[in-house]
Amino acid sequence: MHIGELAEKTGLSLRTIRHYDEVGRLKASARTDGGFRLYSPDDFTRLMLIRRMKPLGFTLDEMTALLTVIDTLQSGEADAESPETKRQLDAFITETVARRQKLEEHLGMADEFLALLRAQ
Repeated sequence: MHIGELAEKTGLSLRTIRHYDEVGRLKASARTDGGFRLYSPDDFTRLMLIRRMKPLGFTLDEMTALLTVIDTLQSGEADAESPETKRQLDAFITETVARRQKLEEHLGMADEFLALLRAQ
């Protein structure tokens, strides 16, 4: 799919997708003869993973680290079964749980605030 279709499906801007390409987070799978980026379903899946990390406050470096772990796990190579790879994935899971909990706390505070405002 072309970048416009990918942007529409993911809800991300063309600029954001181009930026991820420039910094190496999401490379287009192919290019047309005219040089336009082409993205595969796997690229879409990868971009959705990145998009889901953004609201949790993961940095670009953290995104890159997780993508490297996922690439390793999906490669089927010996490193995919290494204790270090599994430890890295577990660390991301633990961190994501903590960040999700923090968002739940913020949502609770927002609900309390709305209740106070509505009671005025």
